[in-house]
Amino acid sequence: MKIKSADFVISNTEVSRCPKEPLPEYAFIGRSNVGKSSLINMLTERRSLAKTSGRPGKTQLINHFKINENWFLVDLPGYGYARVSKKDKNTFQKYITNYFTQREQLVCSFVLVDVRHTPQKIDMEFMEWMGENGIPFCIIFTKADKLKPKAIEKQVQSYIDVLLADIWEEAPLHFVTSSSKRLGRDEVLNFIENINLDYFKRQKDSI
Repeated sequence: MKIKSADFVISNTEVSRCPKEPLPEYAFIGRSNVGKSSLINMLTERRSLAKTSGRPGKTQLINHFKINENWFLVDLPGYGYARVSKKDKNTFQKYITNYFTQREQLVCSFVLVDVRHTPQKIDMEFMEWMGENGIPFCIIFTKADKLKPKAIEKQVQSYIDVLLADIWEEAPLHFVTSSSKRLGRDEVLNFIENINLDYFKRQKDSI
């Protein structure tokens, strides 16, 4: 997929205020400081489409970006904020939950995980919640440039092993990425493009 356009549309905390267009949406979410903004900018080839920051938890809204005029990339607040109040955390969690359970245009989510770390409880619990609620998602391992290939393979496999040993009969599809090396860009965008083709075909057939 070639990214021809990537435009900011709206930021808000209400699912009812999200764009009304019947276009497929792909949500990106992960723990704070997982490299989400850098990944989004790498995928879209826009240096500052998503704002990057050294302060974890900066993204605190549902952010919609229209890509190629035919699908939405949704930048969601991270779970597990480092510097917000307990009250704010509850608010963020509520509208994240509302987005996932109410947004009909959502076709797939990408849960971002730092490949350098062992499986974290908060990540596992979030994925379990996604599975229990029937929300389709893939895993994106970020910051692969920080490890050597063998170490990456070992880390990814350990994550998959934990998933399969828990409640998962089959591990979710996963991608290995590096924003600085542009690793995984084609794989993620081709995946989105294939889903879009099927999405629009179904729409056309239903008319």
